[in-house]
Amino acid sequence: MIKVAPSILSADFSRLGEEVRRVEASGADWVHVDVMDGMFVPNITIGPSVIKNLRPHSKLPFDVHLMIVKPERYIKDFASAGADYITVHVEASEVVSQNIDKIHALGKKAGVSVNPATPLEMAEPYLQNIELLLIMTVNPGFGGQSFMSEVVPKIEQARRYRDEHGLDFDIEIDGGINAATGRTCVKAGATALAAGSALFGAKDMKAEMESWRRFPA
Repeated sequence: MIKVAPSILSADFSRLGEEVRRVEASGADWVHVDVMDGMFVPNITIGPSVIKNLRPHSKLPFDVHLMIVKPERYIKDFASAGADYITVHVEASEVVSQNIDKIHALGKKAGVSVNPATPLEMAEPYLQNIELLLIMTVNPGFGGQSFMSEVVPKIEQARRYRDEHGLDFDIEIDGGINAATGRTCVKAGATALAAGSALFGAKDMKAEMESWRRFPA
């Protein structure tokens, strides 16, 4: 079944704990947390202290997406704060393999992410040692952007690679996801959808997520 991960980037930050509780009550699979440093992407969001303070509000896995330069500097901090999945960008570090090993050594699940312009081949050396591949379908940095349909073949390529090599990492898509684009991604081979405004802005988050889980593969 498709996993759905509401992205708290679109939540009401004035009552973030309540928003995380709403995500869990609505039946989400993960809480998606976008971490931006103002260097790798042109925006600044939250750090480990916020995740630590949110951790008591939900038992759901925290899916922490590090859009930061040299993430190796902070992996331990995010792990200690309560992240369950820690995803690093292949474009943001020269020691991706070491980062994956460090995440695993800390008892967490490791992910790698690729930007829209980055070929999947840059992530392939790491795919046998991760639990999550995060494919960006917008240029990272801000929520509310439009889905880049030209990335869909990369989703198909990732699914073929996974199946042909007998691997079982999740293929998560992040960026411009709504009912229409989510359906497209699932058909292409995605197994998880991260979405912000389409879920937090829905009249009924629970019903919206349940409909997404019925998308045909």
